[in-house]
Amino acid sequence: MNALADIRAAVRVNDFVLKIANVNGTGSASANGLLMKAIFRMGVPVVGKNLFPSNIQGLPTWYEIRLTKDSYAARAGETHFMVAMNAETYAQDIEEVAPGGYLLYDNTWPRPELHERAEVTAIGVPLARMCNAEFDNARTRVLMKNMAYVGAVAGLTGLDLDVIRSMVEEMFGTKAHLIEANMKAIQLGLDYVTEHYPDPISLKVEAMDKTAGHIMIDGNTAAALGCVYAGATFGAWYPITPSTSLMDGFKSFCEKLRIDPETGEKKFCIIQAEDELASVGMAVGAGWNGARAFTPTSGPGISLMSEFIGFAYYGEVPLVLFDVQRAGPSTGLPTRTQQCDLTLAAYASHGDTKHICVYPADPKECFEMAVASFDLAERFQTPVFFMTDLDIGMNDWMVPEFEWDDSYQPDRGKVLHAEDLEKIEKFYRYEDRDGDGVPYRTLPGEHPKGAYFTRGSGHNWKGGYTEDGAEYQEVLDRLTRKWESAADVVPGPVVVEAERETRDAIISIGGCDGAVREALDRLNEANCPVNYLRVRGFPFSAEIEAFIEAHDRVFVVEQNRDAQLRSLLINETSADKEKLIPLLDYAGMPANPSFITAGILAHCQPQEA
Repeated sequence: MNALADIRAAVRVNDFVLKIANVNGTGSASANGLLMKAIFRMGVPVVGKNLFPSNIQGLPTWYEIRLTKDSYAARAGETHFMVAMNAETYAQDIEEVAPGGYLLYDNTWPRPELHERAEVTAIGVPLARMCNAEFDNARTRVLMKNMAYVGAVAGLTGLDLDVIRSMVEEMFGTKAHLIEANMKAIQLGLDYVTEHYPDPISLKVEAMDKTAGHIMIDGNTAAALGCVYAGATFGAWYPITPSTSLMDGFKSFCEKLRIDPETGEKKFCIIQAEDELASVGMAVGAGWNGARAFTPTSGPGISLMSEFIGFAYYGEVPLVLFDVQRAGPSTGLPTRTQQCDLTLAAYASHGDTKHICVYPADPKECFEMAVASFDLAERFQTPVFFMTDLDIGMNDWMVPEFEWDDSYQPDRGKVLHAEDLEKIEKFYRYEDRDGDGVPYRTLPGEHPKGAYFTRGSGHNWKGGYTEDGAEYQEVLDRLTRKWESAADVVPGPVVVEAERETRDAIISIGGCDGAVREALDRLNEANCPVNYLRVRGFPFSAEIEAFIEAHDRVFVVEQNRDAQLRSLLINETSADKEKLIPLLDYAGMPANPSFITAGILAHCQPQEA
């Protein structure tokens, strides 16, 4: 009990996890987002993770908010304050709270089972009773109950009510009656805990200055903005979780930025197709016509798009595919995150295909790499896969403010226009005139001399139909050279070197980055330093191969069952597979540093301090 008393006495300031358990469809998202963003507005670094079911309404949902004064970007892997709003998950929720933690619940109805853990302090607030007394409409009562727990949490942890009010005013704009109703509910919760729980709890929010120059944004919105800045004008899609909000964001930005103010003419085209096969076909057609075109989807969509992807690869048509990965196979877990499409994207379609892929780690890179993806697609005249995941795509992240160079000019690659065609005797679509594997292309309608037939069947370097094996092989070999030449152009790896010399290292990818970086600090404290390389592009650069060669053990951290990144490293480099040790987390939750730290410590002999 003395140890427990010590835990309760130790105040955690801006360093704890608040988790809200609710029921899907009860309108809790606004309240949860309000809590997280109010903490951010107080200058405290914060991480928000939404765990929601794949049905529309009725199943449990959780929202996790981590306050991290050290600006970490991953889940902590433990909960210190649980707001238990779902009776069906009470037992699970209280068991998840760390010793010395707190559980806030609605005590309108007796819940004696909440008091079964002596090491957890239960805080009862009659949320439903208070809201039923103050609000008439049934739906309003449900919504205001969520706002009441915002007030209770604020009162218990010291959240600034003025910050909360300013955010409520931003949320509802000129709708004064909604501002008044929401603030009334928030005040109900705050007043109740102030009166009935006057002793401070050990979890505190205090103003800091660590969020200046940062924004809160999700990866899908950031990628959509990147598409606009890249000059994309065409998007075709079929709705699928978790990529739908990417096209929603693109549409919203285009309606603000791509409509002629004088004529009202739209400078963009968005088509919701009847299925994924149709959507990618439309995007291929638009890319062939010279538009910067894309389609957002997830793993099941990539599977359906496979034939058109192969056509675009072999016909050499620019195309960007946004794969917001979710847990598979088949329908899998549509609202859980994974990195399980790495090999699917790298070799998508039948036959011998290899595709350029980029791997952002957060929304800032989603913005930047969206732009890079369109440049790569047109420079190399090929499909490019933008590989993100549900955690990056749908959760809000704290990232540095985006930067933009107004002198940016899109890389349209090798395009012969009318004046260029006038200067040459004859145009051959697949002629490697420069020896770099990339031919010249033309845009339809510019000049009769630039006409050619785009075919997915066997063709030679002139673009003519062939079944001659040597001619066919010549084209395939050139496609390989073209793909290999992209290794020096795709986003390069990021390397973090340990402060002490070590022969151990981590290689990881995408959304694992935040968890890996926190694990590096923990491993250093345990006297087991490791170096770190994050892969950002495929094909792999020589730097990645050299990094593996320079270490005795390389732990490959990824979120899938079959060690797909490790397989790609083995397939596409000369790395010794024996030194590549897989650390795999594929339960569908965002990566957390505890798993990585424990996995490496199981192999590590601590250095002398």
